[in-house]
Amino acid sequence: MRVLVADDERLLADTVAQGLRRLSMAVDVCYDGDGALERIGVNRYDVAVLDRDMPGHTGDEVCRSITDAQVGTRVLLLTAAAGIRDRVEGLGLGADDYLTKPFAFAELVARVQALGRRSTPALPPVLAQEGLVLDVGRHTATRDGRPLALSPKEFAVLHVLLRADGQVVSAEDLLEQAWDEFADPFTNAVRVTVMTLRKKLGDPAIIHTVPKAGYRIGGSA
Repeated sequence: MRVLVADDERLLADTVAQGLRRLSMAVDVCYDGDGALERIGVNRYDVAVLDRDMPGHTGDEVCRSITDAQVGTRVLLLTAAAGIRDRVEGLGLGADDYLTKPFAFAELVARVQALGRRSTPALPPVLAQEGLVLDVGRHTATRDGRPLALSPKEFAVLHVLLRADGQVVSAEDLLEQAWDEFADPFTNAVRVTVMTLRKKLGDPAIIHTVPKAGYRIGGSA
């Protein structure tokens, strides 16, 4: 899952981003509405977490821009305003969810994960294929009942491949969906991560390389 966090409270934004990255999400951070609009124009996000009261373009304006663009990004608005009228107004802008400050990080994570599942078609919280089970909510993975000790990036790559449901995913798409905006497009990080992931998954091989195309889970090599 790729997430944008935009909040002018830098410590809050950085803390939220760090926590989401530990859960294998690719997170980009900015501290004003102008930066948020710039990133949304370049990157495809599953979820955008926006503070309503950012300088420059407000979170409301960014939310409206996302809604008008119909790019499929789900929006979670953050605000210190807890009144019913404020919540109704925020949802009326096209936001998918609303969370008042201060908030518990566990609740924010649950809301982000729920929004991330609202894709087309909707994805279940547990993905399974050929004995491999990935529980996104609990952040656990097993193969044939054997627990897998995956790094956050390995978990993210596995999640992207399972979401593809047997379709080929290119290295470029893996880099886009599992890494943040600072990833070097010429890096070998995808190849290295897939290699270590294959070792942890064990035999028989479940991640297959499709020459000049990418990777897929399932089917013959």
